[in-house]
Amino acid sequence: MPQKTRWEPDLPLLLSLLSVILLNPVLDHGTVRRLVLAGCTLVPVIFATIRLSRTRRLLVPSVLLMSIVVIFGVISLFTANRVLLVIQWASLAAFFMLAVVGLFSYLRNARSVLLLHLYTAVSVYLLLGMLWFAVYRAIEAAYPGSFQYGNNIGANRESELLYFSLVTLSTVGYGDIVPLHGEVRMLAALEGVTGVLYIAITVAILISGFRRGPGSGE
Repeated sequence: MPQKTRWEPDLPLLLSLLSVILLNPVLDHGTVRRLVLAGCTLVPVIFATIRLSRTRRLLVPSVLLMSIVVIFGVISLFTANRVLLVIQWASLAAFFMLAVVGLFSYLRNARSVLLLHLYTAVSVYLLLGMLWFAVYRAIEAAYPGSFQYGNNIGANRESELLYFSLVTLSTVGYGDIVPLHGEVRMLAALEGVTGVLYIAITVAILISGFRRGPGSGE
């Protein structure tokens, strides 16, 4: 009998991350659109949880963190409370951190490189951007005014910090959004260093996998 092909969430995870990033500035207006944006943000969280659940030791923490993210995300939609907002973004940052560690470990332990591993490699890079974005949002919620915005029109929009995170991760750094406190500046600098190191290390891992030739995907 032909072996059934197991569904893999690697490509859906990548596509959902790209969708959230591209739709963020579009949906970051008004209550209804932000509700839709919150729902869209949960999609990559769900796909990442499915991917992490393939590793037994990551099943419980990934599901637990995902549940916390969903619960506090729903509560914060109906309750304007700074503490709840901090917990929401901090728990989301913790989830993205777990996803980065788990998916990078899966990538590093691959015996050969398949197309799915390339999807995962790009997803981890985008998850790094989402991780720092969530950290910045938690900091801004706890300490308003931690960032100076070049355009005051977007000062209250979370998409501005997502943009800042991505340009910092890629070391572009346009300078239109500036962290004001020393601790936040060091976090931004660390994100830039992480982006450079991730690309260097991942390229080395992928080249090593290609050299080993075909084999098991995990």
